[in-house]
Amino acid sequence: MLLRVRVTLPDRPGALGQVARTLGVAGADIVQVVVLERLGGRAVDDFTVVWPGSNRLERLRAGLGAIPGVHVDGVWRAIGAPTTSGHDAELLGQLAANPADGLATLVDAIPGLLAADWAAAAVVSADWAARAGSAPAVATASWRAPTPLRLPEVTPLRARPLESTDGIRYAAAPFGRAGLVLVVARGEGEDDLPAAAFHVSEVDRMAQLVRAAAVILGDRLDLVTAPPVPAA
Repeated sequence: MLLRVRVTLPDRPGALGQVARTLGVAGADIVQVVVLERLGGRAVDDFTVVWPGSNRLERLRAGLGAIPGVHVDGVWRAIGAPTTSGHDAELLGQLAANPADGLATLVDAIPGLLAADWAAAAVVSADWAARAGSAPAVATASWRAPTPLRLPEVTPLRARPLESTDGIRYAAAPFGRAGLVLVVARGEGEDDLPAAAFHVSEVDRMAQLVRAAAVILGDRLDLVTAPPVPAA
């Protein structure tokens, strides 16, 4: 199976090689490495690996944890290898070519871009500030979203990561129109290991895509509403 392994490690010569060798010894075949951050003598890297289903992840975690200065931030199942900014431009081109289905296209594509499990476009009530504790209504969701879909409380003010008590990691970014917000989520990781929270670079990437989509789709977003809740 394909896994994403996020580690924080010392930003010094040889540290990345130690992590790569440990992954190999544990049985992982590295597909791709993405550097998310290099700051203050530390780095945050995402490894996409092919992992033998018969191997237990405790071996991987123990091996990485034995490297001085290395911390495992999360291990979760990956949909595919990390994508580049070129895929972002391709997605925006698809939105421009078919704006009528633009929102659904964006919601369906963004989990693959951000190594997430699912995404949803939600409508936040105009009086959200007076309705603390209320979740937004779902307008459309990607095909892997759970049913019924329950979203955390979000505000339409700025892009940010969110966490919940059930172990799901979220990130949300507002379109700046009609209270519409894009929400992406990562579920629980593998073998009781938590999925990593959305990194600031991932949240920034998501916010840029949402802002560009808002410009492309324009007034169409003002017409988006959540479907009525069926009567009990």
